[in-house]
Amino acid sequence: MVYEMNKDWDRFNGIGMTSARTRARMVARLREQGIKDEVVLTAMNAVPRHIFVEESLAIRAYEDTPLPIGKGQTISQPWVVARMSELARNGKPLGEVLEIGTGSGYQTAVLALFAERVYTVERVASLVAKARRHLRDLGLTNVAISHGDGAAGFSEPLEVDAILVTAGASVLPEVLLGYLKPNGRMVLPLADEKTGQDGEPIQRLKVIERTSTGFREQTFEAVRFVPLLPGVA
Repeated sequence: MVYEMNKDWDRFNGIGMTSARTRARMVARLREQGIKDEVVLTAMNAVPRHIFVEESLAIRAYEDTPLPIGKGQTISQPWVVARMSELARNGKPLGEVLEIGTGSGYQTAVLALFAERVYTVERVASLVAKARRHLRDLGLTNVAISHGDGAAGFSEPLEVDAILVTAGASVLPEVLLGYLKPNGRMVLPLADEKTGQDGEPIQRLKVIERTSTGFREQTFEAVRFVPLLPGVA
């Protein structure tokens, strides 16, 4: 079930390339690209992606491409956001979700429409401020944002149904697996042993699922993310 959206979201709909019609075309394209989860697609159709990028880039917000958001970070392309959300949901309702790498808050907002609560951590202070502003403007009250190195773990206890890591990891951040509930899933881009034409390791979406006997790993599509970095900035 999708979160009850604030009735004044229509005020974010622009004209032309920032209109609700353009967003609907993006969702139609996602269906053509193989996204099947209608709960995810409904959320993608609702969230105004153009408010999460700089004004000069707003007309490109619904293109299927990542866009810069400052500090060397990007907002993921819509297909990646939808695919990671679809893999996290796995066709089931989500209670609590942990996101590592808030960025400007777009993926966070999408998650907040179908998860009961989203905990999200960002290492770059200026992006934390941006994300807080965007999510506050949308009236999303089921999100807790913090500034820190989420991949290093947390001091407080936390159990979640899903974890999304929105930066490319060179090794599996095993400390995060301890936060998964039974049958919980972590979705992340993880470097492969193979390299691409540019000599960089190929990243693939991985799903690590907690089972009754340990963890099960599945490998999905090739992707490209900025690297998962340690510490805070």
